[in-house]
Amino acid sequence: MRLGSFCLLLSVVWLAPPTPALAQQYTLNTITVDGNVRVGDAAILTRAGIARGQTLNAAELNAAFQRLIDSGLFETVDFDPQGNSLRITVVEFPTINRISFEGNARLNDEALAAAINSNERRVFNPAQAERDAALIAEAYANDGRLAAKVSPTIIRRSDNRVDLVFEIFEGDTIEIERLSFVGNRAYSDRRLRRVLDTKQAGLFRAFVRADLLVADRIEFDKQLLRDFYLSRGYIDFRTNSVNAELTEERDAYFLVFNVQEGQKFQFGEISVTSNIPGVDADVYREVAKVRPGVTYSPTVLETDIARMERQALRDGVDFLRVEPRVTRDDRNLRLNIEYVLSRGPRVFVERIDIEGNTTTLDQVIRRQFTSVEGDPFNPREIREAAERIRALGYFETAEVNAREGTSPDQVVVDVDVVEAPTGSFSFGASFSNNDGLGFAIRFAEDNFLGRGQRLALNVSTTEDSRRYGINFIEPSFLGREVALGLRFDIAETDSSFTTYDTERFLFQPSLTFPVAENTRLQLRYTLEDSEMQQRDTPVNGPVIGNEIAAGEQLSSAIGYELTYDTRITGLDPNSGYLLEFAQDFAGLGGDSQYIKTTAKVVGQTKVLSEEVTLRATLEGGALSWQSGTNRAVDRFLLNSNIIRGFEPGGIGPRDLTTGPEDPLGGNLYVAARFEAEFPLGLPEEYGITGGLFYDVGNLWDLSDVNVAGGNIVGEGGSFRHVIGFAILWNTPVGPLRFNFTDALRKEEFDRDQSFELTLSTTF
Repeated sequence: MRLGSFCLLLSVVWLAPPTPALAQQYTLNTITVDGNVRVGDAAILTRAGIARGQTLNAAELNAAFQRLIDSGLFETVDFDPQGNSLRITVVEFPTINRISFEGNARLNDEALAAAINSNERRVFNPAQAERDAALIAEAYANDGRLAAKVSPTIIRRSDNRVDLVFEIFEGDTIEIERLSFVGNRAYSDRRLRRVLDTKQAGLFRAFVRADLLVADRIEFDKQLLRDFYLSRGYIDFRTNSVNAELTEERDAYFLVFNVQEGQKFQFGEISVTSNIPGVDADVYREVAKVRPGVTYSPTVLETDIARMERQALRDGVDFLRVEPRVTRDDRNLRLNIEYVLSRGPRVFVERIDIEGNTTTLDQVIRRQFTSVEGDPFNPREIREAAERIRALGYFETAEVNAREGTSPDQVVVDVDVVEAPTGSFSFGASFSNNDGLGFAIRFAEDNFLGRGQRLALNVSTTEDSRRYGINFIEPSFLGREVALGLRFDIAETDSSFTTYDTERFLFQPSLTFPVAENTRLQLRYTLEDSEMQQRDTPVNGPVIGNEIAAGEQLSSAIGYELTYDTRITGLDPNSGYLLEFAQDFAGLGGDSQYIKTTAKVVGQTKVLSEEVTLRATLEGGALSWQSGTNRAVDRFLLNSNIIRGFEPGGIGPRDLTTGPEDPLGGNLYVAARFEAEFPLGLPEEYGITGGLFYDVGNLWDLSDVNVAGGNIVGEGGSFRHVIGFAILWNTPVGPLRFNFTDALRKEEFDRDQSFELTLSTTF
């Protein structure tokens, strides 16, 4: 019975209709605004989205209230509706009178002011102040101070103004005590640490900022590792994780990269298939330089594709696309490559838009593109142009993107750059036991007047010499890939290794341009005025005396230098070689007529998992004198850059007539240097490595030299042999090199040198 009564009652409640809610309406015939000073009444009503005479319900009135709150202009907002009128009372946020920073020592006020978005004489916004505090903390985190804390506070001033103060607790830097790897088999931790931009703390941690833990740098390091392994054939390489663990003292991190190397692959079968009628695949197969058995590298693949596309341009084939189809042969660890030649879409470059360059002229950026308006669009060329623009060094950032133009077959290339400082003023120091302590001042501008030109002014001095120079380079002379160079040099020496002083003025214009993929040719003219000068107390032998008596001599020569360099574009990232051959022909006026020839071959490779660097250098020179006075300053004089273990001018023909025994130099020389650089087992953060070297060289021949009356030795020449050990130390003030040498074979009149220290730095 009770159950039935309950069901009946429930059915009555369920069937009863709801009572409608009546929403309150406001017809705002009168709106008054109080408390505003900077923001006008009309602006407040506009931001609220209401107007006089408008009818609103409670929800709409609440939305208007919220819009004023969200505007960020008011500290408080109050709505008071009464009948047909509305009173809006606001308290405006104050104006920022001054922004200051307290407690900062590591980062100065200018750096912190550039990091925040709040500005003086703008409206204070608490939310923005909190965001700025987070930005400052992030700047400290990037500087390795992860414990930094920032609190924004305000000091009330008159006229509704405030001083915004960021109170900073910088905390201590947290360095990377140890940087190690897990999972690496092919390369040691020491080798991989050299790849990364992040470094572990070492002896000079006060000067090196790369040993701090920065999240963005870690991400960049992961990409560097991947590029390193890919260029060496490890196509399956990946970084599984990067773990940072605080030490027990909580003042440093142990950073561990967990990597998976995978297997090393080589190029297998290389083939080319053409899907374009009339295009011979065999021609393009010959263009490809890669051969089976070469270690796989994406860079080599991209270079071959670029060669084929350039061949297509020479053949008049537009819109050619090269698609590399890769087939894995896991059994033989080979990657078979099939280059498929096909016709790409008919898309043209409509225009190239450049923005952000306030100093650099448009033409400097445009000449990095091989395509111009109206040319067929090639995505690869655009990517390569973007890399060339970044490589200029003129911009902090450079973004190059392509978008659809006015029609589907047109593309607009957008270039957006941010200028970077390109000028520098540096003061440097150098030291060697040959030249003593020296100083150098250098002013350089790499983007002179925004034209991409390079201008450098140099002043250098040591205990025995002074040199002043101006160098100017126009990298795109007459809008072509030709570099125009102008060089002026004035040099004075009073070396302790000779009994005479010298003065020299040199003017040398040159043109340098590519003649092949790895080959460049320089054409030059050299005007040189030089003089050997007698010192106050004459102690010269008859040979040097005759050459001093010749006085000031002018030579005018044309010449060339041919350079072939594979160190960057070669198939092997660890090996490369450089060939140089140069000749100068003097006799276009002046006092001398001669032909001077020099040649150099340098080869370098890395072995034993790239831990040891092997380098071999062979060079030589010949001076064929025809007329004029053949002087010591014209002949070859060997220094430690050519053969170590001897003083400057320490080997070769010498006049023993007088006590000082001046080196006379020679018309012919040849030298070979063989060296190996390797780790010494010391912690890598010390920056100390070792080296062994063996040098052999000879300097001889005094043909066309007036040697009458002199006691000449060494004119016939003999080979000197030197072995040595080197300690190389990379310090924050520059690279130190200690050479300890022993001359296995020398002449009695040679001036050997068993120890040499050099230091060169710019700071």
